[in-house]
Order: sequence, then C-alpha cells, then structure tokens
Amino acid sequence: MMLRGLLIISLALAVASCGRLGIGNASKRAETENTLPFKAKLKKGEERDFAVTVANKGAGVAEVRESVRFEATKYCLLTFGGSDVEWTINPASKDWAFSQDGDSLTFNGRCSAL
Repeated sequence: MMLRGLLIISLALAVASCGRLGIGNASKRAETENTLPFKAKLKKGEERDFAVTVANKGAGVAEVRESVRFEATKYCLLTFGGSDVEWTINPASKDWAFSQDGDSLTFNGRCSAL
C-alpha cells in the first residue's frame, strides 16, 4: 500500500513538472535544422488565411520558397494541426503568386488541414 502511494505521488509530480520544462509549448521549439537563407514573417489573416513576407534582397520565388514554406507550415501545423497549405497561384506562371514592395515579396496562402 505504501509503494502504491509513493508511485501515485511520483507520477503526479512528474506530470506537474511537464509545464515547467516547456513541454506542450511547441511554438517556442519549432525550428529548422538548417539556417534559412531569408528572413520571413507571417501575418495572420481571416480564418485560415495568412500572408508571408520575405526580405528577398533581389532574389526570386525559387530562392525564397523554403523560407516562406517553413513559416507557413509551422503556422498551420501549430495552429490547425496539419501542415497542408493552399498557396495563391498566379494563373500565368502556374507558380506561387506574390506581390513585391521594394526588397520584399509577399505570398498568400491558406491552411487547408482540417
């Protein structure tokens, strides 16, 4: 009986300490394995929509794609539980649509995971 009580107390203390270790706060631990070449910032839109802006310093879509994709995937996964993204597509190029403002490219997407 004494052993059962110690086991219950030990388990209760172990579970209670999970919050102190940062377990369950995945947004602070979501990082890439490699350094991304461009700094990207995500801005939440309505419902599942978002925009990712990248300071591209003259680079094109192909060069900034991984930096944009990482921010979008992280947002969708941590907010909606899935990493699927529907990007706004440019009908002419059949590639991701973007707007340019100086040295920045802005891409729009929507988290599609249910």
